[in-house]
Amino acid sequence: MTEQQPSAPACAQSGHSGAGVHHVTERHREHFTVVGNHLAQHPELSLTAIGLATHIQSLPTGTSIGIKALAARFPEGEIRIAAALRELEAHGYLARIKERLPSGRVVTRTISYNKPRLATVRAAAEPGPRPTPMPVPEASAASARPLHRAVDLLSGLRAHDSRLLLSERDVRRLAPAVSAWLERGVPPTAVQRTLTADLPQDPIRHPAAFVAHRLTALLPPRLPAPTHHPAPLRPEPLQTCDGCDRAFRAPQPGRCRDCRMSGAAA
Repeated sequence: MTEQQPSAPACAQSGHSGAGVHHVTERHREHFTVVGNHLAQHPELSLTAIGLATHIQSLPTGTSIGIKALAARFPEGEIRIAAALRELEAHGYLARIKERLPSGRVVTRTISYNKPRLATVRAAAEPGPRPTPMPVPEASAASARPLHRAVDLLSGLRAHDSRLLLSERDVRRLAPAVSAWLERGVPPTAVQRTLTADLPQDPIRHPAAFVAHRLTALLPPRLPAPTHHPAPLRPEPLQTCDGCDRAFRAPQPGRCRDCRMSGAAA
């Protein structure tokens, strides 16, 4: 269920019945989902996509929303549901990312956005004040060296997959996030592999947002501080006894213990 927003047309105040929809609005006090009019009245999404997005936003975290699971729940069929999911992904209401588990199994992680995520990404291309498209990790202030390694890494992503072509502006914005990985001891080849592995089969319409998400969501922890162990004790040097010419260890030349004891006894 959705909460009605003030932008919905109001009923006519005159005594004549007008054409069009009239609303009877009652407040929901339980079991409801708030859906923005940017979704309910989206000018480009199909009705199937709008309805599917509303359904997904009402589900608890962890609910399966794979194509087969949704087709078993609704009568539209897998083809229409798959098309609707692609619409939602293209307009920023859904993100599907394939990740490899430590066991080697590949799973798809789905993220639902109640506001279109790409609205902030598109705003980045417009002049004037704008929100940050997506928070990304930053390199530490102590790192004053140039970010050429990060810039080269981001610029080279398109050589692995042409869908990861980034603009010069996006490369400059994302370079500090890559530097944060490098400062944590991650080799450049490992960062590159993380950004290019298990890419989705569908077109990547907004590669900068895709790369920014991986840099943020998959950022590894810092390495633990190295443990300093005391240096092992070195054995004392070998000396030649002045009394019996036998070798013994001592800091300074002189007599061995036996010669010292025999001398003391005499």
